[in-house]
Amino acid sequence: MTRVLILGGYGTFGGRLARLLADDARLTLLIAGRSYAAAEDFCAGLRGAANLEPLAFDRNGYVLAQLRETTPEVVIDASGPFQIYGDDPYAVVKACITLRIHYVDLADASGFVSGIATCDAEARAHDVFVLSGVSSFPVLTAAVVRELSADMAQVETVTAGVAPSPFAEIGLNVFRAIANYAGKPLAILRDGRKTTAYAILDSKPFTIAPPGLLPLLPRRFTLVDVPDLTVLPVLFPALQTIWVGAGMVPAILHRALSMLAWLVRLRLLRSLEPFADWMHRSRRWLRWGEHRGGMFVAVTGTAADDSRVAREWHMIAEADDGPFIPSMAAAALVRRFLDGDRPAAGARAGTDDVKFADYAAQFAQRRIFTGVREPAAQSSPLYRRILGSAYETLPDPVRRLHDLEGESVAEGRATIGRGDGWIVRRIATTFGFPPAGDDVPVIVEFRRENGREVWRRNFGGQVFSSVQEEGQALFDRLLCERFGPCAFGLALVVDDGHLRLILRRWSLYGFAMPVRLAPACAAYESGEGGRFRFFVELRYRFIGLIVRYQGWLELRRESGTASDSGAPK
Repeated sequence: MTRVLILGGYGTFGGRLARLLADDARLTLLIAGRSYAAAEDFCAGLRGAANLEPLAFDRNGYVLAQLRETTPEVVIDASGPFQIYGDDPYAVVKACITLRIHYVDLADASGFVSGIATCDAEARAHDVFVLSGVSSFPVLTAAVVRELSADMAQVETVTAGVAPSPFAEIGLNVFRAIANYAGKPLAILRDGRKTTAYAILDSKPFTIAPPGLLPLLPRRFTLVDVPDLTVLPVLFPALQTIWVGAGMVPAILHRALSMLAWLVRLRLLRSLEPFADWMHRSRRWLRWGEHRGGMFVAVTGTAADDSRVAREWHMIAEADDGPFIPSMAAAALVRRFLDGDRPAAGARAGTDDVKFADYAAQFAQRRIFTGVREPAAQSSPLYRRILGSAYETLPDPVRRLHDLEGESVAEGRATIGRGDGWIVRRIATTFGFPPAGDDVPVIVEFRRENGREVWRRNFGGQVFSSVQEEGQALFDRLLCERFGPCAFGLALVVDDGHLRLILRRWSLYGFAMPVRLAPACAAYESGEGGRFRFFVELRYRFIGLIVRYQGWLELRRESGTASDSGAPK
């Protein structure tokens, strides 16, 4: 059996790596850390085909003797924080090379990963591979950039970010690493020049939204010290700009961290290291929102014909699946090693040794979903712009209705239900909702105006209208539908042949309102029986049903203009 020693094996990242590998009977996993008792407890709670051995290991002790005694074939350092490994940060690496033990780490420190090259000649001489930074940054980033730029002549900009779930378990060492560099200058490449930006202060907004899936809510990402900042310019020599950030939620915690970072920036504090434990505890206390995380990579460059190309890769991980991603590259390398596919000897960042396919295979086994977006022209149909590539998966009747240009009219029949009580009647009167009825004739008129769509619905003589447009700011990546003073941000989600419209945001007279105060909305479109079919239901807590209408539509008249094509419905 192949013996693999995981330093920090019962910690945040090492523990997840052990869980990813525990099903492989070819392995003996040495779960190591400073506490033998903690390692033993971890092994007792882990089930799988692999053989597990708890081990006390002090990386600050006599490493060479400890490695001789344990005789691993591969050492994986998943402990950290690599930013503060002391005067001899490569002590474990050197000991592994001396004993001809292969080495992999999950380092997230740009200086540590870049410096691993100093061990290259010795690693080659001893015929061992030494791979650093084998984690989401820079290995997954580099793999995604290669995928996105496969048909590009050169890559010019890369922007990336990670957005952890507020409920994801993040170890203390991660916060110790952040505290070490927060507010301090980082050397980055921007517009072709090496310049300085400040960690946790330099920021960008972004919304992670794989096509056709429920997007994350918009987040503020701030610059972090990751190996990508130094590794990617070497991999892609034409690179002009590289920026990588993290989008922490709840936002109040992220803002507080940035405020503390300003104290370092202004030299009122030497560093935030004394606050690391407080940061770690605060994140455990301040937890609310959705248990979902994600990542994005945006690339621009030029094609062979010198035309501009821009693409974005979006990834969303549900619940507890996302935290496994940083350990997946190391797991893939171990399995390939077991299969006889050994990386070449030498010490380097692991960006050339893990492919996107290695990740994709593991994503498919979990609730981790990805998709690629490309910019769409403003003249493109509204729903096509928002849905991206997922638009092509919609049923034909739904696409035909949304692909129309200019003005159009659709007719059909509907069944309408209404709630009871004077409050329901008041709400229905305000918005113009129709009264209850069966087999009610429906006429819907659509008009495109400056990229927006005006929908005028006529249910048996009762008319009400709304305006739809592509959302901005807090409504980013959403369909924004306006009824008088109310604006609703709806996610367009493709699900089993249905286009579902899911309420994510809303505002009243321009002021953002809590979603819990909005009416509950269930709405979808489908194409059963070759017809466009719709279902809309609005309810309000303590009130019950407000209105429900469902039925079908067929196109009766359409006209378009070359200058203002749209996707009316």
